[in-house]
Amino acid sequence: MTPAIELLKREHVAHAVHSYAHDRDADSYGAEAVEKLGLDPARVFKTLLATTDARELLVAIVPVAGQLDLKALAEAAGCRRCDMAAADAAQRATGYLVGGISPLGQKKRLRTFLDASARVLPTLHVSAGRRGLEVELTPDDLIRLTGAGVAGIGRPR
Repeated sequence: MTPAIELLKREHVAHAVHSYAHDRDADSYGAEAVEKLGLDPARVFKTLLATTDARELLVAIVPVAGQLDLKALAEAAGCRRCDMAAADAAQRATGYLVGGISPLGQKKRLRTFLDASARVLPTLHVSAGRRGLEVELTPDDLIRLTGAGVAGIGRPR
């Protein structure tokens, strides 16, 4: 059991765990989850880490069907600019491996932002903390558990 699933159980949050056989050669972890679980790519969200000009790590949760808009994230976070965080920094701060970073149950509490497209969904899927493991929950529960701000931080590919 991952820290993400432990958090959901401890908080008595309704959720569903979905697993699939992860392919080490997959180009995109999010696209692999969509394909192997037969999900709508607009309902599967990837967890990315960015760093601000002040070297603060931020968590950004955006649909796998699109990409993170770093300028929009910087605006939402109230900083001048953001860049993608280094993989080792993301892994150290969250306690998860890249490709399995969950926005839930992270080792260190980081400011988190969820793309506004999530608000219209009944449920969404995020990593459950391991490659090949997704968790489905409501956007409201995700926002509550992560303290996420909601902003238009995603853009179509």
